[in-house]
Amino acid sequence: MNSSQKASYHAGEARGQTQEKANQMMDKARDTVQSAQQSVQETGQQMKAKAQGAADAVKDTFGANS
Repeated sequence: MNSSQKASYHAGEARGQTQEKANQMMDKARDTVQSAQQSVQETGQQMKAKAQGAADAVKDTFGANS
């Protein structure tokens, strides 16, 4: 293998390592976004349940749930 082939090989190797790092970073970013979406969805469900509970309490107070 001559020096030109070695340089080409090492450049390809470095490119592959860089691509792998980029893929890992994208996977981590995707996981972070998915986790945030789940958290927002859970928070929304909790808020909805609390609002429903508050509405029911108001109805009970004024006798609207009879």
